[in-house]
Amino acid sequence: MQVTIVHVHVKPDHIQDFIDASQQNHLQSVQEPGNCRFDILQSPADPAYFVLYEAYTSAEAAAAHKQSPHYLTWRDTVADWMAEPRQGVPFVGLYPEV
Repeated sequence: MQVTIVHVHVKPDHIQDFIDASQQNHLQSVQEPGNCRFDILQSPADPAYFVLYEAYTSAEAAAAHKQSPHYLTWRDTVADWMAEPRQGVPFVGLYPEV
């Protein structure tokens, strides 16, 4: 399983905008072939800090996500709302096995 944990810090005045745009990306991402999970987490201690947990059955499925129209729309929509560049950290998912 190919997992990416994306750390996102959003400008405080765009928190709800980011949540709304990310919900649309989530709803379409979970329907992609090879998607296992697409979680969006918000820190209770810092509401402007989000973590996206993206798990796909393969690196190819994860790469296809990055070319999907909904991802490209999300990426372009939220770009100016970032307080700093988002950081994606790749992992190999061991369990559950897919």
